Amino acid sequence: WVALVSREASIAGRKEVLSGKAKFGILGDGKEVAQLAMAKVFRKGDFRAGYYRDQTFMFRKGLYSVNDFFSQLYADSSRDPFSKGRQMNNHFATAFIDKDGNWTKHTEQYNISADISSTAGQMPRAFGLALASKKYRDIDGLKNADNFSNGQEICFATIGDASTSEGPFWETMNAVAVKEVPLAVVVWDDGYGISVPKERQTTKGDISRALEGFRKEKDSNGIYMYKAKAGDYEGLIKTFREATEKCRKEHVPVLIHVIEVTQPLGHSTSGSHERYKSKERLLWEKINDPIKLFIKWILEKGYADLDTIETLKSKAKEYVKSKKKEAWNSLFSDVQMVITELSNIYNLLRKELPNDEEITKLQNELKSTINPQFHHAVKNARKLKFYLSGKKSKNKVLLEKFISKNMDIAEEKYNTDLYSDSSKSALKIKEVKKVFSEKSESVPGHKILNKFFDMKFDQDHRLLAFGEDVGMIGGVNQGFSGLQDKYGKDRIFDTGIREWTIMGQAIGLAMRGFRPIAEIQYLDYLIYGHSPLSDDLATLRYRSGGQQMAPAIIRTRGHRLEGIWHAGSPLGMLINSLRGIYILTPRNMVQAAGMYNTMFQSDDPAIIVECLNGYRLREKMPDNLGEYTVPIGIPEILQKGDDITVVSYGSTLREVYKAIDLLKNKNISVELIDAQTLLPFDINQIIAESVKKTNKLVVIDEDVPGGASAYILKKILEDQNAFEYLDAKPITITAQEHRPPYGSDGDYFSKPNSEDIAERIFKVMQD
Repeated sequence: WVALVSREASIAGRKEVLSGKAKFGILGDGKEVAQLAMAKVFRKGDFRAGYYRDQTFMFRKGLYSVNDFFSQLYADSSRDPFSKGRQMNNHFATAFIDKDGNWTKHTEQYNISADISSTAGQMPRAFGLALASKKYRDIDGLKNADNFSNGQEICFATIGDASTSEGPFWETMNAVAVKEVPLAVVVWDDGYGISVPKERQTTKGDISRALEGFRKEKDSNGIYMYKAKAGDYEGLIKTFREATEKCRKEHVPVLIHVIEVTQPLGHSTSGSHERYKSKERLLWEKINDPIKLFIKWILEKGYADLDTIETLKSKAKEYVKSKKKEAWNSLFSDVQMVITELSNIYNLLRKELPNDEEITKLQNELKSTINPQFHHAVKNARKLKFYLSGKKSKNKVLLEKFISKNMDIAEEKYNTDLYSDSSKSALKIKEVKKVFSEKSESVPGHKILNKFFDMKFDQDHRLLAFGEDVGMIGGVNQGFSGLQDKYGKDRIFDTGIREWTIMGQAIGLAMRGFRPIAEIQYLDYLIYGHSPLSDDLATLRYRSGGQQMAPAIIRTRGHRLEGIWHAGSPLGMLINSLRGIYILTPRNMVQAAGMYNTMFQSDDPAIIVECLNGYRLREKMPDNLGEYTVPIGIPEILQKGDDITVVSYGSTLREVYKAIDLLKNKNISVELIDAQTLLPFDINQIIAESVKKTNKLVVIDEDVPGGASAYILKKILEDQNAFEYLDAKPITITAQEHRPPYGSDGDYFSKPNSEDIAERIFKVMQD
């Protein structure tokens, strides 16, 4: 019944797209029988990091109804239970947190991590989710671990065969084989990647053969491998049971390669597979349709007769048809209420302005819209308002209220949940000031961080730190020096050189209650891990409609050193592609410790960029290290002045101080402001108040021209309206367009130096 209903939903879904009622469809036809087998072994407490064709599995587990299927297909934000209408169909998510931001009890529910469309993008996160099971088993003293782990849960990662060609798949398979975590990777092999056959995708045309070197053998790490046919119901159940029991009991990864999957409706609603499949292949798929083979098995076993099967087929068709109609009518009813309200306003306007042809034209435009949606009504109303501007009408107030009300509704539907708004939001963490005394000693910056991390790891067993060289040697800059010996290899550990899965570990662990600190050695190498940050972490809360979170901290270092791959400051690239993650740029290690402390208390993710050339510089250690916090989104005025406002962040501030020293005999009073955080940026508009006083603005950083400096200017001049107070053109002082060359000479001539800064400030004052 479930298989038949799922197939009929796929068929009807395709028709709804082709009729124009829906935009695009990704469907699960051909995978029904195999997913029924997977559903049999998926237990409460388990996790799924999935592929966007797992509809039959979701139907079978009771996590998805046919109404939900069509509501998501129609992008019904009120009835899509997974993403508020923000994701296309067959992208799923269950609630990991409640409406107040508190964790739900993961051990008592089926856990579906929010799907993404990026092919193989689910794999790194799946590694992190499975790694969490291992950590809950191995680490003593974890608080509320019973909510997160029952000791037997595993993670299922489902993926299409063609997507196994992607880099994150191979990186993940290597990582899970090395770490031996309970991950069950299920490959749905339908022979194609859209139109490209697997012979051109995969070595030997067979992913399990290509992975032979990963096979687990006696006394070695690796992956247990299984293969089953998509139409062999009995064989599928046996394979899934054997593989997942191995995964649960031995806590090792398994691969289940499901072959001979068909795609009766083609890859998606955007085209027909008749264009690229041969007649022989199409005939083979028709004969070997898994549901047909399933029915044949049922009849052979005598579990039902043909009449019963035909009755079920007929009922499934009618059932899906009725549920489709229900879903459409529910959405249409909501839209019709909005259109009726606007039509009533039109009727009043036409009585008031009976001969106005434009009003009649706009009303007819609203009436004639085929399959109207919510935005059609709002769009029409806004066009009407624009037309009526300058005209006298007592009904304009009604129109404005209508637009305002519906814009507020749209804001809640589509523009919320990017960051946390719970009581644990990073913006709500209370500031605790630093305390200094005569006893405060001056030490190298890395020792401040080392002592801070020691304090925090002692207080909170959920804290984990990992990355390249983080464990045994304590990091290339000694932030974790000696801490692995103290807190163990389960909490502070080394990883391979694999930035993508380092990010995936952070995401998955954070989704399951841990507080991971994932280290990327240099900011330039964050680009290797950019995709999981952009596609997954930054969008997680938003795309799940606020049902999931991953408060991971990505620790890295950048600015100033020397060399093309060790001195970059690509902050513009990060802030413009990672909205949903806070980006913090402390000027020294004292500030960094305060920012870490703030983020440890919050439920938002963050990237913290430490100053690469600051670890050996001496700083005064606060007496209340481990207690003070640095507020997020609040710049700090480092030096008061009356003539010109200078804004910067990170290592460049040291060059600005030198420039100010050069300007002393020029009688120029500089107000120097450390932005401190770029996402969020100056939420209290401190910089605008400074510009109001000085009437001049200089923004300085080490990014390329038009990088982060352009973002900062936009924030200050447009968002804070500081352009009103300027008496001179605002300027930016940045690095050159190329990456910084190696050597001190290259550094001096390619990044802002004190002389550059002093000369440019002096010129602004002269002008």
